[in-house]
Amino acid sequence: MNLLLMAVAPVMVIIVYIYFQDKYEKEPIGLLLASFLFGAIVSIIIVTILYLFTGRFIPITDEFSVWQQFIQAFVVVALSEEFSKYVIVKYFNQPKKAFNEPYDGIIYAVMVSMGFACTENIMYVLDGGYQTAVLRAFTAVPAHATFGILMGYYMGKAKFSNNRFKLNMFGLFLAVLFHGAYDFFLFISFIPGISIGAFISLAVAIYLSKKAIKKHQEVSSFKTLEDS
Repeated sequence: MNLLLMAVAPVMVIIVYIYFQDKYEKEPIGLLLASFLFGAIVSIIIVTILYLFTGRFIPITDEFSVWQQFIQAFVVVALSEEFSKYVIVKYFNQPKKAFNEPYDGIIYAVMVSMGFACTENIMYVLDGGYQTAVLRAFTAVPAHATFGILMGYYMGKAKFSNNRFKLNMFGLFLAVLFHGAYDFFLFISFIPGISIGAFISLAVAIYLSKKAIKKHQEVSSFKTLEDS
């Protein structure tokens, strides 16, 4: 039971933080919960199917091959996982009337990402124990949040733009780029000291995520003169 709580706790902390950054017009709780559940269940199903597909057509046979680990990180893992989240935000959240300001792209993408991260974290923590729970609370879970923020920032812009496809694709690209970089440096840990690259990429993603949140807060159509 304690392990389960430790697996879920960092996810809940991030959700609460992102929710309260939505300063001017909160989203419906039911829609947020549905987004989380879609991420926790539907996204996992999509990823499983994509893993089976990519695993069959892009076999990774050498764990000490930098090139193969690059493909593993960016295509097999990052593209599969971020695409599964993107599909939910694009076809479930973006068309909703409640998606009525750019920040909504961030909060819905994060809810889907945290649903995915919650399921993934529970599996890893129950298998790896307390040490895994603590490590992932400060690395993998925040990383998934930043991937969601960066993707959601551009998907939020896309909803109110004539270049919706381009902006949506760029959001997906950024999420895959940072997710792939984070995983790649961990996957090639057989090179001494290279794992530091994962934490550098995470730090950059956190920095960009904070800027993305602030920018969408500033352009909210629900922001009043008193809030300025």
